[in-house]
Amino acid sequence: MALPNIFTQPVADSVIERINKLTPQTTPDWGKMNVSQMLAHCNVSYEMVYEARKHPAPNAFMELILKLLVKNKVVTEVPYGRNGPTAPAFIIKGDKDFEVEKARLISYIRKTQELGESEFNGLMSHSFGTLTADEWNNMFYKHLNHHLTQFGV
Repeated sequence: MALPNIFTQPVADSVIERINKLTPQTTPDWGKMNVSQMLAHCNVSYEMVYEARKHPAPNAFMELILKLLVKNKVVTEVPYGRNGPTAPAFIIKGDKDFEVEKARLISYIRKTQELGESEFNGLMSHSFGTLTADEWNNMFYKHLNHHLTQFGV
């Protein structure tokens, strides 16, 4: 079963609509992050595409490990389970500004949708090598859906 296509405007709009239902007081149904940390956490996937210098690339050995052990969990259609392991770059500590993180995430989703599938097909990822547009879609949509569901939207 294919996941909704985050590169299409209707899907991007529906995800943004869900994000807009969040408030600084929204609490998770599971997990340790507050809503502002979750938004910052979701931004990391996009930072790795649009602000690559912010996150050092893994060395060759770590990239091999990521491709062998993590890639299929991230880029397939299989949903994430609750309270799964989180890569160090995605662990958000301390307070984050809800409005800033929300605006950043919406901006990244819009930019990704406007660039479209063709821009991502065959694009090198930060950790997993070259990905297809479907793999990028699965990675972006599945992660967003997982955390928006975590926060009840």
